[in-house]
Amino acid sequence: MNKYQEIVINSYSGYFNYLKNELFSLHIENYFYGLIIISLAVFILEIVFPWRKNQAIFRKDFWLDVFYMFFNFFLLNLIVLIALSNVTEQLINDFLAIFNWKLSSIQLINLSHHPKIISLLIFFLFSDFIQWITHRMLHRVPLFWNFHKVHHSVKQMGFAAHLRYHWMEPVIYKSMLYIPLAIIGGFTVQDVFIVHFFAITIGHLNHANLGWDYGVLKYVFNNPKMHIWHHSKKMPNKYGMNFGITLSVWDYIFRTNYIPSDGRDIELGFEDDEKFPTDFVHQETYPLKF
Repeated sequence: MNKYQEIVINSYSGYFNYLKNELFSLHIENYFYGLIIISLAVFILEIVFPWRKNQAIFRKDFWLDVFYMFFNFFLLNLIVLIALSNVTEQLINDFLAIFNWKLSSIQLINLSHHPKIISLLIFFLFSDFIQWITHRMLHRVPLFWNFHKVHHSVKQMGFAAHLRYHWMEPVIYKSMLYIPLAIIGGFTVQDVFIVHFFAITIGHLNHANLGWDYGVLKYVFNNPKMHIWHHSKKMPNKYGMNFGITLSVWDYIFRTNYIPSDGRDIELGFEDDEKFPTDFVHQETYPLKF
């Protein structure tokens, strides 16, 4: 058995044990119950403050999106992402070893040298900007767009639509994030946890049936009234607009912001989406036909 096979096996067993521990223990960094708490909180906000009042509480494809949410957040990690991440890390370390380098030798920033709040802000801004770039790429590269269509197949917005995406998407996002983040040292597991769950919360709110834009903060944070236009079937160009993940500021800086009017009742989707599969299995296999 070579070291890469061993890494894959250890990744699977390690994550499986981690997942069991998450299900049967309560602690502040519990991803499983953290996701449930955030989801229930935003779902209650949808019920109490619905923007589209004629939209059913259990909207079209609600249960499909809930399945996607748990599949992508937990099972996908078990099946693909943890092993892929660990193998990628080893490959990078092996490549650097050819030149007698270590990962720390290519780090341009060490966050441990800064106050905690500053290091957390730097880590957040850097990772969110890379994700904004990646999101634009998902719309511009035809192969990647075929994967991203799964997310844009949502016809009625609700919080769980946030995590309806093809399993290849996080592979692309993580691949784009890994090498740039390799040049940043000094961030902790707690930093990753805080940034990740802040992004999950904003993402849930962006997709929720809520008519909020956060006032002047709309120029900083992505919001439901802005993100609804990202999902609009009719756009001013073929690549789309409003690519912000957590922050909207990148769209305003690079002029990809687009909120022409109140988007409460606009049609969602993409061209010819009536031909797109409506069930999980066929949505996952759709990109393989191209």
